Formats: sequence, structure tokens, C-alpha cells
Amino acid sequence: MASVKTHRRRKMPLPVSIAAPVLLFIFLICLWWAFTQWTSVEPWVLPTPRDFLLRLLQEITFPTLWSSVWMTMQEALLGCLVGASIALPLAYAVYRSQYFAAAVEPFLGATQAIPAIALAPLLILWIGYGLSAIVALCTLIVFFPILVSTTVGLRHLNIDVLDAARLDGASGLSMLLYMELPLALPSILAGLRNGFTLSVTGAVVGEMVMGGQGMGTLLTIQRNSVDTTGMFVTIALLCAMAMTVYTVIYLCERRLKFVNYSQ
Repeated sequence: MASVKTHRRRKMPLPVSIAAPVLLFIFLICLWWAFTQWTSVEPWVLPTPRDFLLRLLQEITFPTLWSSVWMTMQEALLGCLVGASIALPLAYAVYRSQYFAAAVEPFLGATQAIPAIALAPLLILWIGYGLSAIVALCTLIVFFPILVSTTVGLRHLNIDVLDAARLDGASGLSMLLYMELPLALPSILAGLRNGFTLSVTGAVVGEMVMGGQGMGTLLTIQRNSVDTTGMFVTIALLCAMAMTVYTVIYLCERRLKFVNYSQ
């Protein structure tokens, strides 16, 4: 029987991986500057890059800003961790049992039709205001993406490798810890990467609806005072927060994929 060849994506050089987003960022800043210079847009509608930079340099000197950043980071991380702790065992159960998968998958899909913002009033009634309710909202948002990514990763494991491991005596917990989880780890990390990004969104939405002391509350104050430049700064910091964790997990995932391809 002829062997089946699969396409292996060549690992991009590190300088190119760094230069590409930097060049895109510079291009977007230039486009932003040109738009503010060549149109009659008011600063309260769209601030200039210079105004944004000056405000950013001013804001990052305030300790209260970093306390807000840390609060939102805590909420997002806790929500992602709790969501993962529920989604990962459930994904393994879906992978191992066809009957369980047939029973729960339709309901799991239906939950995605419910907007997260619609759950906030219920969470307030059930849990109350504060950190617990926001973490619960983040958990609900990240649960499904982590579940789906992990399930897909487990279902696409190499059957020949698993059969060889079974012939060598692997089964049950040893099969899970030494074969299935390591092979599915890139997909699990991809789910965590996307899940954390959504968890930041959930934390901000939760604070705007349920109150708090994080970036969502800061955004609400800036919105009410029509502080557009301040909103740009806050949104930029949220993007930087999400991108930092996203990049760290992506680099781990990328390294694992490259190791698997090279074997």
C-alpha cells in the first residue's frame, strides 16, 4: 500500500514572524494619521495618533490604571481556567463515548445561540455583583471554543500510533497521559488561545454590565464623559493584554506542531 503524504507547513523564520506584524502595525498607524490629517473628522470622534500616544504615556504613569489592568487580567484568567477545567474533561468524555456525544452535542451547540450579554442579568440574580459573577460570565464564553477545539484534536489523533501504543500495553490513564493528551496538546492550546481572547471580552462586558474595578468600568466612565482618546488608550491596553497571552500560547503551540512535523 502506498504511503499517504501529508503537507507539512515550513516553519517561518523568527525574524519574519516578528517583522510582519510590526510592518502591518506601522502601516495601520500611517493610515490612521493620514485619515485624521486629510479629513475634517473631529478629535472627539477620532483622535490623532499623536494625541493617542501622549495620552497613553500619561495614563501608564498612574498606578490606578495598572490596578484596573490587573483586575481585568485576573477575571479573564480565572474565567479561562474554570472554563478549561470543565471543558477538557467533557471533551474527553465526548471523544470516548459516542452515546454521550450524541446526547450532549445538540445542547452544547444550542447554548451558543444565547448572547453572553443576555446571561449577565441572570448571573446577577444567581450570584450577585462582583468578581464571581464576572468570572462565571467569562467561563460561559470560553467553555464552548475550548470544548470544540479539544474534541476535534482528540478525534483526529493518528489511529496507527494509538493502536501501536495499545499493543505495547498502554490503556486507560496511561494512554490518556502519555499518548492522547500529548498528541492533542496543539489543539488544546489553540482552544485556550482563542478562549483567553474571548475571556478578556467577557471580563470587559461583565464589568460594564455588572460593575467592577477593571478596564470595563474605566471604559464606561470614559464613554459617559465622551473621552474618546481615553477610550482608545483603554482599548489599546486591552488588545495588548490579550495579544501578549495569545502570543505566548501561540508560540508554545507552534513549537509543538513543528516538533510533531519533524518527527
